[in-house]
Formats: sequence, structure tokens, C-alpha cells
Amino acid sequence: MTATLRMADMTFRELLRRRGVLGLLLLVPLVFYLGRYDQTGQAVRFASLGVGFAVSAAALFSTVGGREIEPLLALSGFRPLQLFAGRLLALLTAGLGVSALYAVVILVGQDVQHPQAVLVELLLTTLVAVPLGLLLGAVVPRDMEGALLLISVIGAQMVMDPAKDSAKALPFWSTREIITYAVDGADAGSFASGVTHAVGVTLLLGAASGCVMAGRLRRRRHLQFA
Repeated sequence: MTATLRMADMTFRELLRRRGVLGLLLLVPLVFYLGRYDQTGQAVRFASLGVGFAVSAAALFSTVGGREIEPLLALSGFRPLQLFAGRLLALLTAGLGVSALYAVVILVGQDVQHPQAVLVELLLTTLVAVPLGLLLGAVVPRDMEGALLLISVIGAQMVMDPAKDSAKALPFWSTREIITYAVDGADAGSFASGVTHAVGVTLLLGAASGCVMAGRLRRRRHLQFA
């Protein structure tokens, strides 16, 4: 547990060194939200997708930035699970802070039938966004490629009809279901199906990102045998 917390602390410090980038990322959900402010359902959905993008991007940058130091930490005694859990803990904590901020913004500015559902939806969006960013950061060589992939995912999430079965393959499909329930009531959206989808995607992305990270560290590319 101590090693995990130390890794979480190092991740926090790494994030704080990118204040400018983090500040710009925090503005993305606000821009999305204000662009649809007069349409409650769309405003909440776009703000949620903005939160998803911001948190995923922060996780992506953190993962790519920590790629060089992680083999050295592994050599010093950190286990892959401790490195992964520490980074995950730090990013979830930061992401939940962002979600709480925008929950206040949304609930103050919009009239919804089920405010609690908005809170749950933003929480689940953060839970999906962190392992998504970790996975992208683990499989791409540089953060630029990862950012482009993430933009493509969010763009597809915005333009694809959520009613199509193929839309369920996208990570943030749950936002539409839960937000529709929150804004229009139980007759328009399904809270249970949205929560189930988000939890399933979170577990899948978390397992995938953890396995990729563990496999990369165990290959020990940093060691050269004569």
C-alpha cells in the first residue's frame, strides 16, 4: 500500500508540472457545455463528454510521460501492479475533482428531473475515462498520436446515433442513456442499462491497460545482456 501511495504522489506531482495543459483541458468541458447551454439534454451530454475527454487526455499524458521512469521504478522494487494502481488512484482522484466541479456547474445552470443521476453519470464518465487514457497511453508511441485517437473517439461519440447497436461499442455510450433519464425521466432513458454499460467498459479498459503495462515492464527492454 505504501508503494502504491508513493506512486500516486509522484503522479500528482507530474500532473502539477503541466499546469498550462491541465488548465486548457479543464476549459474543454465548459466550452462544450456553453455551446449547447440552451438545450438541457445536449448541454449536459456535451459537458460530460468534455469531462471524459479532459480526464482521458490527462491520463494519456501521464502514462506517456511516465513511460521512461517506470522501468527504473520497477528495478528499484516497485511491482507493476503497484505502479498501475498508484497512477490509477491519482488520476481517479483528480478526475473526480473535475467531475464534482462540473456537477455543480450543471446542476446550478440546468433544470433536470433527477439531479442524482447527473452525479452518477459524471462519476461513471470519470471511471471510464481514466482507464481509456491509460490504455491509449500504453499502446501509442507518443502523446500526439494518443491525443488524435482520443479526439477520434470523442468525435465518433458525438456524431454517431446513440440508438444504433454499433454505438454501444463506444466507451461513453452510457452518457446518453443516463442523461436522458436524468433530464426527461424514466420513460425516455434507462438508468440501469447506462450504469451496466459504464461498469462493464471500465472493467474491460482497466484490465486491458493493466495487462499492457505489466507486459511492457516484464519485457525489460531497459536491460541489455552482453
